[in-house]
Formats: sequence, C-alpha cells, structure tokens
Amino acid sequence: MADSTHMRFTFLYEMGERSRMLHGFEMTVYLSIVTIAGSLIVGVAGAWLLGTRLFGVRNVVAGYVQFFRNTPPLVQLYFFFFALSPLMSWHGPGGFVQPIFGNVFWAALSLSLFAGAFNVEIFRSGIEAIPHTTLEAAESLGFSRFQTFTQIVFPLAFRVGLPALTNNVVNLVKTTSLAYAIAVPEMLYSASQIWSDDLNVPEMMVFILVAYVALVAIVVWAMESLERRLQVPGFGAAASAPQKAAP
Repeated sequence: MADSTHMRFTFLYEMGERSRMLHGFEMTVYLSIVTIAGSLIVGVAGAWLLGTRLFGVRNVVAGYVQFFRNTPPLVQLYFFFFALSPLMSWHGPGGFVQPIFGNVFWAALSLSLFAGAFNVEIFRSGIEAIPHTTLEAAESLGFSRFQTFTQIVFPLAFRVGLPALTNNVVNLVKTTSLAYAIAVPEMLYSASQIWSDDLNVPEMMVFILVAYVALVAIVVWAMESLERRLQVPGFGAAASAPQKAAP
C-alpha cells in the first residue's frame, strides 16, 4: 500500500502497530468512561455540600471549584503527576523509589476533578432553577433534606442541567488527550509512537481526527437520547416548547 499510494497507514495492515493503535483507542475510551463517572460523582457531592448549613464546608467546595476552573487542565495534570505523585511513593527492592499510583490513575483523578468542578456549577444552577414551592411541598410531606435532594431536587436539577452537562462531557472526552503529556498510552500517545517509527504523521493525524469525531458523535447521540427520554413537563426544553392551540 505504501508503494502504490504513498500513504503509510501501517496500523491497518501491520499486526503490531494495529494492536498498539487499538490499545490506544481502548485506553481513550476507558479514560473517558472513568473520568465521566468520576466527574459526575464529584459534581453531585459538591452540589449537595453547597446546600449545607456549614459555612466552612461551603467555602471548601467553593474554593475547589474556583481552583480547578481557573487553572489550565494540563497544569493540573502536571501538578498531580510531578508534585503529588513523588510524595506518595515507597522504596522498593534495591532502594529504588516506586510510586504508589501510576500515570493512568493520576490522569483519571486530575481530569475527573477538573470536569467535576464544572459539574458542581451545572448541578447548582439546576437546583436553583427548581421552584421553591416544590421544596415546600416536599417539606410538608415530611421528607428529610437527604430524601428531598435524592428523590425530588436532584432528578429535576439533572434534567435542567443536561444540555450544559452534555457540553462538559464532550469537552472532557476531548481533554483526555492531555494524558499524552504524562505518557498514558492513549490514542494520541500510541499514534506518536507509530509515526516516530514510520514517519507517517499526516496519515496518523487524519485517523486521530476521524476517531475523535466518531467517539464524540457517539457521546453526543447518547446524551441527546437521554435528554429526550428524561423530558419533564415544565422543565428544560419541554417548558420552552410552543404550545399548540386547541382546535
């Protein structure tokens, strides 16, 4: 193929490079799933804690949000890997220092906390959009604060925040490529190894671009499908949709 077309898509027909590229794609998908789940957990917990009566806890959450929103994700990734990782190490055989956690762990943690800060604000805005009368009705029915949050407030807030949440999830999937900077063997890192061996940078960049477009398209389709299934009358798109006049 290289001789006839002058295009070196070696990862398509060489077993070793195809395996390397598939492993990189699988790592990108794995990082995306883990960081999306982690950022959602952080977002829900942060939004819950922002509603507490404890002033100190609210300040800690607000400080966390400001820190991760106002610093570049690559700097955060380097901070976790090069500053915190050496502090969590042990002396292995021969006296060599061994890190407790590897680069994949630090990439997943850093990106989850980065996206989680935005999710906190997304869920907070969704909570604030819920009418106060809804909370009063839950209180009159004897719901505890936890029951009100889990059974009434958060389900509605999640629906209201879905469009913004979709944008954050899409950005997070694309941001996983930053893990390349600490040698996580994701798709961009695997591609760089291949083009270093075969000098086929344009071909590999075309493949990476197409792969990310396809991956993000799947995520967007899934989120939009979820948004349609969770439509609630009076909230979100259902609230702004024009009402048809009665015949």
